[in-house]
Amino acid sequence: MQLLKNRLIRYLDAGFPILYVNTFEEEKMDRLLRSLHYKEEMYEWNESQGYIDFYTGTPIVEDCSFEMMLDLNKSVDLLDGKMLVLKDVTPYLEDARIAAKIKGLARQIHAGADAAILIVSESIVIPRKLEKYITILEMDYLSVEEIAEVIEEFIASSGIPPVSRDFLDEMAMAFKGLTEFEICNLIALAYASSGKLARKDLKLIFEQKQQMIRKAGILEMVDVKETIEDIGGLDNLKEWLIRKARVFKNMNKARRFGVDVPKGVLVAGMPGCGKSLSAKVASGLFEVPLLRLDMGRIMGKYVGESECNLRKAIALAEAISPCILWIDELEKAFAGVGGDGGGAEVMTRLFGNFLTWMQEKTSATFVVATANNITKLPPELLRKGRFDELFYVGLPDEKERAGIFDIHIRKRRPADLKNIDIGKLVNLTKGYSGADIEGVVKDAVETVFTDEKDFVTTNDIVRAIENTHSLSELMKDSVENMQKEYKERKFKNASK
Repeated sequence: MQLLKNRLIRYLDAGFPILYVNTFEEEKMDRLLRSLHYKEEMYEWNESQGYIDFYTGTPIVEDCSFEMMLDLNKSVDLLDGKMLVLKDVTPYLEDARIAAKIKGLARQIHAGADAAILIVSESIVIPRKLEKYITILEMDYLSVEEIAEVIEEFIASSGIPPVSRDFLDEMAMAFKGLTEFEICNLIALAYASSGKLARKDLKLIFEQKQQMIRKAGILEMVDVKETIEDIGGLDNLKEWLIRKARVFKNMNKARRFGVDVPKGVLVAGMPGCGKSLSAKVASGLFEVPLLRLDMGRIMGKYVGESECNLRKAIALAEAISPCILWIDELEKAFAGVGGDGGGAEVMTRLFGNFLTWMQEKTSATFVVATANNITKLPPELLRKGRFDELFYVGLPDEKERAGIFDIHIRKRRPADLKNIDIGKLVNLTKGYSGADIEGVVKDAVETVFTDEKDFVTTNDIVRAIENTHSLSELMKDSVENMQKEYKERKFKNASK
């Protein structure tokens, strides 16, 4: 809050014509503006009340439309000395005539009128006409200390029995990433349910965070059921993740010892060989939520919207941290970086923002990036300091194939495992990926069921293998080129 307040003061004093505050918390923003008391004449327009005095809520003009309000302030004499706070206006910004009138006010301010326009909205819409006149500001997420103050104030004002300091700190950490509005609502809900605040209420907070992720529409919270036992092979990667998890779960102790906060890992290599599974397993090892970033959701149609969405996604992940941020198919996420055209320019800016964050981040947001083809990745991303380690996942060897067969047969038909010759299956599946092997087992089990047999045999799985084309067969040239590329770039092998 203090950071936003300082920025507002700085930009207002510098005469920036239009400040655009991206926030859901209008009441909190109102309190901040009242504390500034920037102008004696401060007016607000919103959809429900129309044109009102910001401080008193008194109507300035009855039944005043947004366009009428703009016309009432169109000259320097009428605009001078005022601050206009605009809410519920994003639908109007797409109207070229409305955008032109706002541009006229911005030009008056830029030319010297002592005024300012402040747009407060939970979404960002910036017409090209207004691009040069608008400065976007974000309302920061509450710090753990600020959350503790909100909890204490709400408990005191609502007559709720006080909680211990340790539990207060635990709640404050759990609430990290939620707005003041959401925090107060959840405390009220917990108290209404049981007449007190207890540790079981922390489940409500996790559910609300899932809601927050869904409503934001940029990140996806992935439900993780996989464990490290579900990975056949990749022993080097598994051992590395176990060590990082030990640091992550003892962060404060590790920091005091001088250990840096883990940044993340890039896992690249063959499709269907366990890269995505590794991200899910990391979440279980670290005992933190797994958030998936889809770059397709980041891209917006308005100027600055894509960059804002990326900042919002990163801020959301950092606010919810400790967490794992999973970026799948990284090479597709930043395709077009350094190219020509508007789309490429936007992607280059996004890439620059992401690189800066990866280099400088100190939060407990561990990035797991997965990629199939590193030749399409910008070389800057592979430089030391972005990720803690770069791993290459190749096609499974004999020992790993045996482990993968064991996992998938045991998961579906554990009683049949003792009668299946896994060694024979391993010999028949050279060049098969983990996904190929899983598919073979699934097909065999389904066939045995539909044929109304009682158990799965080695021959059933052999027949499924004979009907399957392996990854190395389907993508022979690509597989060979990728293997060569990873060796030349000296990626660490995920397998021993």
